[in-house]
Amino acid sequence: MTNERGPTVVAIGGHSLLAPDLPPTVANQFAVTRAAMKPIADLLERGEHLVLTHGNGPQVGFMQLRSEMARDTLPEVPLDSLVADSQGAMGYMIERALRAELRRRGNDTPVVTIVTEVEVDPDDPAFDEPNKPIGQFYEATEAEALSAERGWRLMHDPKRGVRRVVASPIPRRIVQMETIRQLCDLGITVICCGGGGIPVSRGEDDQIVGHEAVIDKDRVSMLLAVDLGASRLVITTSVDHVYEDFYSDSPTPRPKLTAAEVRQLQADGHFAAGSMAPKMEAAVDFLAATDGDVIICLPEELVDAVDGRAGTHIRRNGT
Repeated sequence: MTNERGPTVVAIGGHSLLAPDLPPTVANQFAVTRAAMKPIADLLERGEHLVLTHGNGPQVGFMQLRSEMARDTLPEVPLDSLVADSQGAMGYMIERALRAELRRRGNDTPVVTIVTEVEVDPDDPAFDEPNKPIGQFYEATEAEALSAERGWRLMHDPKRGVRRVVASPIPRRIVQMETIRQLCDLGITVICCGGGGIPVSRGEDDQIVGHEAVIDKDRVSMLLAVDLGASRLVITTSVDHVYEDFYSDSPTPRPKLTAAEVRQLQADGHFAAGSMAPKMEAAVDFLAATDGDVIICLPEELVDAVDGRAGTHIRRNGT
């Protein structure tokens, strides 16, 4: 079967697959993921064609910390390989939870995970200016001690604490794009570009070379959505709307925005780097390429947001 209209791309935040009040054990992550897949299944059940991407900021940070702590016993694992590990582990978790929820409803929609490489420019200035948060939040004193011990670069979030940051180059090309497109055309629900994709470039012999970085999943989700001809890009996150003056005592929710308004809010400094800023950059770039719809919402409000009853909706001209 051929899908005549582009799918909806849903970018799932890595934090939304963790419970803030529970230890990040594998069992707890599976439980949270099962709940997160219910609104995804709701949309699939009513005929929406979805392609899923997901973040991995907390998870890949845990993996890197584990590798660093074991470095006296085992060789450290490079960051591109850890991104691949997180894609496999999280894709398995999402795929298993979604398939189980669909089968519980008597729905046999096929689901598959693609371990995805994404080409970046090896000379991207982001390699010298890391700004992508990974891992957990720390109190300032603990984070500074870890930074001194392990050479970490840090980012301070006024509301949540301190996190480690790594390089986050701009995605240029999705290596497995044609395979993803073929699967979508067959009506298969594809999970891909996890954690922004494995950052790679091509060497002089045209062979793939990995890079120590984590690509922003919202930026690569935009690239994916444009390449698939999607008319809608949905980004689930930890806030119910895009906010003006988010870090002030009286943030203002913006349920509707135009691309021009987003650009102005960005210029005025309302969106934090490594957090809401890349989401807004992805939204503006998507709307520059297609006259579609970008939605920012809570994971549990996904269905209401798609139906126009929740979240922030961003259009090219606001109509």
